[in-house]
Amino acid sequence: MTERHREVFLEARSLSRHFGGLAANSNVSVTLRRGEIHALLGPNGAGKSTFINMLSGDLPPSSGTILLKGEDVSGLPAHRRSRIGIGRSFQRTNIFPTFSVQENCVLAAQSRQQQPGKIFRPPLHNQAVVDRSHEVMALTGLAHCGSQIAGTLSHGEQRQLEIAMVLATNPIVLLLDEPLAGMGADESSRMVDLLARLRRDHAILLVEHDMDAVFALADVITVLVNGELLESGPPAQIKASPAVRSAYLGEDEEIDHV
Repeated sequence: MTERHREVFLEARSLSRHFGGLAANSNVSVTLRRGEIHALLGPNGAGKSTFINMLSGDLPPSSGTILLKGEDVSGLPAHRRSRIGIGRSFQRTNIFPTFSVQENCVLAAQSRQQQPGKIFRPPLHNQAVVDRSHEVMALTGLAHCGSQIAGTLSHGEQRQLEIAMVLATNPIVLLLDEPLAGMGADESSRMVDLLARLRRDHAILLVEHDMDAVFALADVITVLVNGELLESGPPAQIKASPAVRSAYLGEDEEIDHV
């Protein structure tokens, strides 16, 4: 499917965020399409976390517009954006470590139930959310450990669980902040496979420092430097860019081997 035929799920138009006199982001625009992984790269302090926080609603933009399937959501808080299709994972794993894997997924799925009269109903008695928990556990490779306490999972499995919880909320956009951080080779390989599967039904923004994973997965790469968009395009363009090599990697670095 060509780029122009892929449905646009999320657009960020000229987003800026200022903290006093400091511009963390200045007029940054990205377009996230269904079926694409859009990687956001840049050195530490480039403004990547600020940008993803604006998209998720955790931080309001100073200026600019955010559109979800053409509707302006720029003023909505994070919980409202989550309800209408924007899912987000964090740099630090965000799970309930004393609950089981399935209980974590059930609680995430239950958060989308528009049934206030059933607030006191035990979550595991709600068949719809139980079914959804099984779906996302199977999708993320956790079906075999549904009864296991989440805090006893390996680091990689905990990251998989966090993504399962995001998926349980039925998002169309996934904002993934360093999902491979701290993983070994085997765990990273499983996560790369998972993200590749999720591409089909979602628009994904990936913030990641693992360059091998980025170039294996990304359809589009946007590079930020000092809060500004340096370059955006397909991986081959970014690999060949002297500006990216100089600003992000240093003149003597090879992008392919970072």
